[in-house]
Amino acid sequence: MSSTTAPPPAVLVLEDGRRFIGTSYGAAGRTLGEVVFSTGMTGYQETLTDPSYAGQIVMMTAPHIGNTGMNDEDMESRQIWVNGFVVRDPARRVSNFRSERSLDDDLARYSIVGISGIDTRAVTRHIRSAGAMRAGIFSGTDYSLSDDEQLSLVRGVAEMTGQNLSELVSTPETYVVPAMGESVGRMAVLDLGIKRATVTYLAEHGFEVHVMPATSTVDQIRAIKPDALFYSNGPGDPAASDEHVTLLRTLLTEGIPYFGICFGNQLLGRALGFDTYKLPFGHRGINQPVWDKVTGRVEITAQNHGFAVDAPREGITDSPSGFGRVEVSHYSLNDNVVEGLRCLDIPAFSVQYHPEAAAGPHDSFYLFDRFRELVSARANNGDSK
Repeated sequence: MSSTTAPPPAVLVLEDGRRFIGTSYGAAGRTLGEVVFSTGMTGYQETLTDPSYAGQIVMMTAPHIGNTGMNDEDMESRQIWVNGFVVRDPARRVSNFRSERSLDDDLARYSIVGISGIDTRAVTRHIRSAGAMRAGIFSGTDYSLSDDEQLSLVRGVAEMTGQNLSELVSTPETYVVPAMGESVGRMAVLDLGIKRATVTYLAEHGFEVHVMPATSTVDQIRAIKPDALFYSNGPGDPAASDEHVTLLRTLLTEGIPYFGICFGNQLLGRALGFDTYKLPFGHRGINQPVWDKVTGRVEITAQNHGFAVDAPREGITDSPSGFGRVEVSHYSLNDNVVEGLRCLDIPAFSVQYHPEAAAGPHDSFYLFDRFRELVSARANNGDSK
């Protein structure tokens, strides 16, 4: 809704001392985190409610944000997870028949401190050059803090490297979503920051989906007698999730078919014995080109990750952890980052991107069919547990 009252000032402060003055957007106050940019021109609600963005201040590179409002149907989780939100030109009014409330309303409702009216292109170019970094948004009474005080607060925030954030965003207790159509078995899903669309699509592909807390033990997973295992997307550093890696190694040894996306791809990489590393500024948005080495097809994908698997891009490699032969199945056409892993001697594969992207694109939706076929084939061959 338009207003004749000018919004109060706000400032985005980067850890290298750069400052960008704008106006307060959403809640007023102070927020701190890693500043990243997302190149998606649509789907801002899915971005805001994606648990993978916990701990981050998200800046949208598309200049005009908010015109389609917000609704309950497109929520990917129970709340907005971003630490802060940065836009150039927020919509003055909502204009969409599906809207139930404005973006401004939801930002205030979830106490998300934001800033608008800054040169987001300049910030993006700076991050692409200098790398993702810690930042803070200051408005309200915090806007009056001295430059040195604001910068000190920013530099006092923990870096994303080394952070384990899965428990922060995971479900507090297990819940079950029944299979739709012909059932292919029971799936244990480790919720490391899962999106609602993922659960829906897994159920639509015939899995009885047991969504379990990030703190689940191997005995708790064994207790449901799963026919398949899934690790979801999620925030944080995969190198700080040793317990999830150990859990995965145990279940891979038992022959349970595995599918992982995003964080689940990084954890499969570590379980197989590869390292992970932090990208300079990450991949975030819904227009990321990926090469499928098997089919030769280019997929336009939705991505949100700041870490990647360090594995040989060409050829077949023996798993350092003893799980047989592994190959990189997909890689980024922007920077050659590993975007998928395929195990040749155990039933496991993963991708770094989001085949469930509710806001699109849907080029990679076939991966759900591929996993269903893998699990069904093993059951028909008598390999299921």
